[in-house]
This record gives sequence, C-alpha cells and structure tokens, in this order.
Amino acid sequence: MERVKDALAALDHPERDYPALHVAGTNGKGSTCAFVASALQAAGHRVGLYTSPHLVRVNERIRVAGDDIPDDVFGQRILEVLERYPSALSDPMTYFEFGTVVALWHFSRERVDVAVLETGLGGRLDATSAANPVVTCVTPVSFDHMEYLGHTLREIAGEKAGIFKAGVPVVLSRQDPEALDMLLLRAEQLGVPVRLEGRDFEFDVRDTGRLAYQGLAWTLEDLTLSLRGPYQRQNAAVALACLEELQARGVAVTPEAARVGLATARWPGRLEEVAARPPVVVDGAHNPAGVAVLLEALRALYAGRPLHLVFGVVADKDRGPMMRALFPLATSVHLTPLDTSRSLAPERYADEARALCSRVVVHGSLEEALAGARVDADGTADGLVLCTGSLFLVGAVKRLLARNLGAMQHRQ
Repeated sequence: MERVKDALAALDHPERDYPALHVAGTNGKGSTCAFVASALQAAGHRVGLYTSPHLVRVNERIRVAGDDIPDDVFGQRILEVLERYPSALSDPMTYFEFGTVVALWHFSRERVDVAVLETGLGGRLDATSAANPVVTCVTPVSFDHMEYLGHTLREIAGEKAGIFKAGVPVVLSRQDPEALDMLLLRAEQLGVPVRLEGRDFEFDVRDTGRLAYQGLAWTLEDLTLSLRGPYQRQNAAVALACLEELQARGVAVTPEAARVGLATARWPGRLEEVAARPPVVVDGAHNPAGVAVLLEALRALYAGRPLHLVFGVVADKDRGPMMRALFPLATSVHLTPLDTSRSLAPERYADEARALCSRVVVHGSLEEALAGARVDADGTADGLVLCTGSLFLVGAVKRLLARNLGAMQHRQ
C-alpha cells in the first residue's frame, strides 16, 4: 500500500476529487458495480468505473461515461503519472497497483461526478483501498485465492473487510455465517453502519413472477434486469442498497434512474451468448461458488438442453469441486489450455475428467476445443456449448470469435 499511497500523494491525491463506492467480495462484485454505474449514469452523472480483470483489452478496466479509456488517452495518463511520480520507475509498482493509480488519476482529470471501484483481490492490501469511498460494499464471500487470503471463510472475510473505513456505511449481501460473523465484528470495531441483505433490504419475486425491491428508503415494483441468471437478483438488490446509501450521502439518484440502470446494465462474460447455431455461452465462473450459481442459471435458462463444455482452468484454482459439479451434466467435455503462464495443462487433469464424463477430449488449443464442442453440439438436438472455468478462457473465446467474424467479413 505504501507505493500506491506515495504515488497518489505525488499526484495531489486525485482519489479525493470525487465520491466513490468501493466493492469487494468473491463473486458478484463486477455485476453489482455494473448495475450501480448504469443507474448513476441514468441519473445524469459522469461515472468512472474501475473493474478487473479485462476480457479482451486492458482498456476495459477504466471506463468513463460507459466508454473504455481510448488508447491515446491511456498512454497520455501513463506518461502523466510517470512524470509526476518518477519513483514508479526505480521502485516499480505491480501491474494492478500502477493500473489503479492511473485509473484514479484519469477519473480526476476527466472530472467524474462519482466513481465505482471494484477490488482486485481481497481488500485489506488491495490497491483500491487507497481510495476515499463514501459507501463500501461486500458481495458474497467464498473460497478463492486461498494462498493469499486464508484457508477459512473467516480469514477471507477478514481480508475483504479491509475496505471498511471508520464511519463509512457498508452494504453486505447475504453471507455464510462464518464470513458474516467476521464482517460484523470488523464493522463494530470500526463503528461502521451496516446495511444487511435480508434484514434491511430484499429483492423478491412476486406471485405474478414480477421482481420487486424493498429497501432502506425505496420500494420498487415490476423491475427488469438486463443481466441474465437468477443470481443477478441478489446483485441487483445489493446495487440498489448501495444506490440508496449513495443518495443519502449527497450523490443524487432517483428510484426511476435505478430502475433504468437495472434494465440497461451491461456486463460481458457472464452468461453471455456470443454465437448461435449452435448457441455458444461464455461465463466467467472460476470457483466452486461461481459454478453453483452458474448451474442454477443454466437450469432456469437452458433446461433439458445437451451441454457441450469447453473448460480451461488456471493451476491455482480449486478445480475438483468445479469439475464434479459440471462434468457429470455434460454430454461432452473439451479441455483446453489457457493463454497465460498460470494455465493448467489439460493433460494434467484429463483422467479426473474422464471419471466424470463419458466423452472427454483433450485439445492443444482453444480454437480446436471450441470447434470440437460446436461439432458435437450440432450433432445433438438443441445442443448448447458452454465455455467456462476461467475469465482468461472467456476473453480468449470472445477474441477468437471476433477474429473469425472479422476474417469472414474481409472475405466477403
């Protein structure tokens, strides 16, 4: 944290130029940020949004008014930071630390009205914790990055609670009891007001099937969510509670703007259908809890359709529970390496896969794996291709399909 704080001090503390919402958690934090940013933009604010990781281009991480930072501006901002903080060259920050400083500086230069910031990993030592939030938020805490955050939910929740600031309210989603106990303890120690899902706010499905929200100040009926999957209801509830808290702290937003934000938010790589005939769906689930909510969504949206899985995983992930949940449901499984040094070679876990699914194919590239899955899906009625296991895989699929589409258009 010292390098980040020193850099921000050299830049005259750009993070103090705008109010911010700071969001931590294991799953759902990106969608929650997308809902909030969309609603704030609908309310007329110039919104800065900082998220990670990117799927296709690093520019996706830094957005103002819904647009990725342009290449030329990105380069300019990097040079401005280096000029004002030359120590970044002699005592280099990490990739994420430097990107965070550039984002906070860019938001100041662009005169955003409000920023929405997603933590990268944990919270206590995350570079985004140098920001100056007026509201914080923790989405569901589960097991991920255990080598850095701890091997119990209590330890992991303690790291996530590192974003809490004295007197700054926190919005909490429903949590595992072990995680909730730690979050509430840290909040009490710091004098942090807590807004808890199920106690202070709630998203509900009416008998008519309509979605409704009962919150701290708002009661909203007949809501529509642009993001697919039943689990998005929880993310939407948390986002609405964050918006209520932001409004109470001087960030003007109306229930009508919140309604528009939920209906128009975009968050790629989460239950995103990226091709048709056969349909190809990408989802960034990369831990057991993420896979559990993915399966719930598949049952709701694609019930009964033969599943042809393209799966890739990084070596430090808990692949066993993910595979045991997904592979027995698949008609075919196509294992692929990922374009990262952290990739786990498919040959390393092919035998595990074959014990869970009768048809498992090991491929040398994503292009081969996706082509194989699409052939298999074409051979079954209503076949569905699902690409999951890592956000690296999701980004690679999107790049591959975009490249293939570009080549087709060029030939035409």
